[in-house]
Amino acid sequence: MQSIFSRPELLWFLIGLALFLLELVIPGFIIFFFGVGAWVTALLCLIANPGTNLQIIIFALVSVLSLIALRRMIQKKFFYSKGNHSESVEDEFTGKEGIAMMDFGKEKKGKVEFKGTIWNAESKSEIKEGKAVIIIKIESLVLQVKPKINN
Repeated sequence: MQSIFSRPELLWFLIGLALFLLELVIPGFIIFFFGVGAWVTALLCLIANPGTNLQIIIFALVSVLSLIALRRMIQKKFFYSKGNHSESVEDEFTGKEGIAMMDFGKEKKGKVEFKGTIWNAESKSEIKEGKAVIIIKIESLVLQVKPKINN
């Protein structure tokens, strides 16, 4: 029986699949392009027999080039509504509502659910678990929130 390491096309395919699945869990729409790079590398390994170093170079180049060339275009086409083609990631968050997953506030960081994803959050006000919050801004993947009035 052959090991997975003797079949690089299978290994790259599985790495790509794992990256695509990880994209569903981690927000940002970046990991997707590394999955594309892994699958292009798998296809190349199926057609030819490149060495390990060349495989890694191809993976890195395809991943980064597809990220640079396609990310903005795909985001505009699939993630922005037709009337809202904002270039700012902040616009996807600012003013939107999330739900506190735990108690947190001035001294303690917390977690907020927004669009089906759990985010780290900070607030200058005390927030109770289960309460709605309004996102003020996002800094380094941490949501700055305030309590929703009439909550």
